[in-house]
Amino acid sequence: MSSLAVRVPPELSARVPVEQREPGLDRDGVRLLVSRGTEVSHHGFAELPGLLRAGDLLVVNTSPTLAAAVDGRVGHTRVVVHFSTRGDDGRWAVELREPDGRGTTRARAEAADTMSLRTRARAEGEGVAGRGCGGPAGTRVRLPGGARLVLDEPLSARGERLWWARVSGAQVPALLREHGRPIRYSYTERDQPLSVYQTVFALPYADGAGSAEMPSAARPFTARLVAELVSRGVQFAPVTLHTGVASAESHEPPYPERFAVPRASARLINAARAGDGRVVAVGTTAVRAVESAAGADGVVRARAGWTDLVVTPERGVRVVEGLLTGLHEPEASHLLMLEAVAGRAAIDRGYEAAVRGRYLWHEFGDVHLLLP
Repeated sequence: MSSLAVRVPPELSARVPVEQREPGLDRDGVRLLVSRGTEVSHHGFAELPGLLRAGDLLVVNTSPTLAAAVDGRVGHTRVVVHFSTRGDDGRWAVELREPDGRGTTRARAEAADTMSLRTRARAEGEGVAGRGCGGPAGTRVRLPGGARLVLDEPLSARGERLWWARVSGAQVPALLREHGRPIRYSYTERDQPLSVYQTVFALPYADGAGSAEMPSAARPFTARLVAELVSRGVQFAPVTLHTGVASAESHEPPYPERFAVPRASARLINAARAGDGRVVAVGTTAVRAVESAAGADGVVRARAGWTDLVVTPERGVRVVEGLLTGLHEPEASHLLMLEAVAGRAAIDRGYEAAVRGRYLWHEFGDVHLLLP
């Protein structure tokens, strides 16, 4: 899918959550754009129970959001470490960025600056960050509380944005709890407490695992709204996908991520598909988890592990019939998944309507429901 033709004006970025933009509203006070094919309608998110029907199944991601951004230093240079994904061997996939006072922005050191950093770092016995504040292998980062991080190797041959790293002097979950803050980007107004980034479906994991960035499609749900949906016969199937850091610059496809589809949820999904219910994923993370557990026959089986699945129109979807998601940038790779679920014409029409209707983008913004 090529980029969408629409242009999203900067003022359509949601800078703070709706409950801070409009005091008196709860999280479900955001707007809801509904696409049924190329037919578009406009609603409030609190109207969702009336837009679904008894027997429909919402697949929700229970991954909690981590306070995944931690300040550090490479030599005298300040960096921010984004902890992305915990590996099976105890290492973490991390990204190093430089602070700019407006969230954290990818560092793009000029050659002369990089040489200067390398010179200082050699004198101080430290490694130094290169392109994008990543690498080379052996780069050492001083973290709060005496902890240290050492970059081992790039996560992928695609580039050096994410690196596998080892942390000594602290356990990462404890480090994040004590010294971390939620990752945020420059379109937001200010840092927010971690509670702002947790969804109503988030569960604690004994190993401290979670998502580097909020599974934000579920943010508008409140306990009250969930209760109303259940009272109307809508069911919920919990799954897990611990999402890593996004690439705000290059809109690259997601890296491998840990996921789990429990046996009970697989049964609920298969039963809905066998009956009259529609399987509606809440967020692209839920799509990735469910489709990773689906066989070529469309049957979902309990699975857990790592997924490198990228859902595209060519691959298609085997299980998911609808999708509740945020509004993505016109260049974002996530739009391939939306096209796989709903078709290109529906995405084009929906995004044109969202821009005309002044809907708000990003994790604190409005949401889009794609139905058959």
